[in-house]
Amino acid sequence: MRRSYKFVLRPTRQQEIALAACLEDHRELYNGALEHRRTAYRKAGVTVRYGDQSAELKHIRADDPGGQGRWSFSSQQATLRRLDKAFKAFFKRVKAGRTPGFPRFKGKGRFDTVEWPKDGDGCRWDSQPDHATATYVRLQGIGHVRVHRHRRVSGTVKTISVKWEGSRWYVVLSCDGVPAEALPATGKAAGIDMGVAALVTTSHGDRIDNPRRLAASAGRLSGAQRDLARKKRGSKRRRKAVARVATLHAKVRRQRLDGAHKAALALVRGYDVIVHEDLKITNMTRSASGTIDAPGRNVAAKSGLNRSILDAGWGVFLQVLAHKAESAGRELIAVDPAGTSRTCPRCGHRAKENRTTQADFRCTACGHTAHADVNAAINILRAGLALRDAARGLARSRSLQGAEESLSWCSASTACSKRSSTGAGFRPDGSTSSASGPPSH
Repeated sequence: MRRSYKFVLRPTRQQEIALAACLEDHRELYNGALEHRRTAYRKAGVTVRYGDQSAELKHIRADDPGGQGRWSFSSQQATLRRLDKAFKAFFKRVKAGRTPGFPRFKGKGRFDTVEWPKDGDGCRWDSQPDHATATYVRLQGIGHVRVHRHRRVSGTVKTISVKWEGSRWYVVLSCDGVPAEALPATGKAAGIDMGVAALVTTSHGDRIDNPRRLAASAGRLSGAQRDLARKKRGSKRRRKAVARVATLHAKVRRQRLDGAHKAALALVRGYDVIVHEDLKITNMTRSASGTIDAPGRNVAAKSGLNRSILDAGWGVFLQVLAHKAESAGRELIAVDPAGTSRTCPRCGHRAKENRTTQADFRCTACGHTAHADVNAAINILRAGLALRDAARGLARSRSLQGAEESLSWCSASTACSKRSSTGAGFRPDGSTSSASGPPSH
């Protein structure tokens, strides 16, 4: 498996200055390469590609040995690939008829990561393995930076990235060959319904509350943002205010990720099979404001719901759950959520009127009552198990078909072998010949 590990860096003051300079020089390289592409196409109609800019990189480094020349050639190539990837995504959106979104120049707040694509090429993880208590990562032009390693790293380190987030530096390792850590079987399966009041409700009636991290920090965030609005643009005080807001948002993200890990771990420890809704979160959180000609309805209510969904972190949770299920050897199934909250699990009646309130379900056909979220989770579980059984049945039929074809081939091969042993064979004209003598004329 491929996994990522993220650790806090503990740089010295000089190393922190060097890290900031490294990030700034890579940002300037990105913006310069983008300007090169724009100018070449606008003035000469020439399309500049990654290979062209990578070939020019050695001349840029030679002309600026104290700037661009002091950093890793590989990390600079990775920055150019990052720009090339942005252009490929742009052209893909154009062909698909979506809003293109041309690649933009990166301001200081929009470029926060430098990547070294290969461990040992301009970087080295655990660069001082003989050190008894600390772990270090060596970065070209920066030195051996101490790492706050809070967990063991498994597998082979492939890429190393350094990220500035909030007010801290982080190192992110991408590792291949991470072994699975299978958990003992429980013999149980569960469907999960995701919501805003409760992050997860299982088909067994268990609930994992939604801590609403952003709402809990709203007071501090609004105060920090008001303070930021009063600061003069370009001033040192404004930079500090921006850093305070970024630090608060980073803390909310970390809290949300921590909650997702704990909730996902509880599920994979408790169940062998977990079925969830295949939610289109981007569509669900789309603005309801509409246009001037076709204004939206209930815009304020929809905006509040969107904010609550994003604060719950459904996307982060599902991503973490998928990783943990794979590592633990659990089966994760995604099903279409349509109708799961309106269908009676007892009689199968499906109607909008079955959902009397946000929390209550009462079937208008048979009178069955249940908590709405638990009812939806039961339907999700049944849909997932039916999907799994159908997939297994299809695989079984294909296996039987393959076995029959193999048996037929073996029978034909055996018959052909017998004919060959008796001297009979096929001629191009369709007749048979005998090996006992030449054909009669």
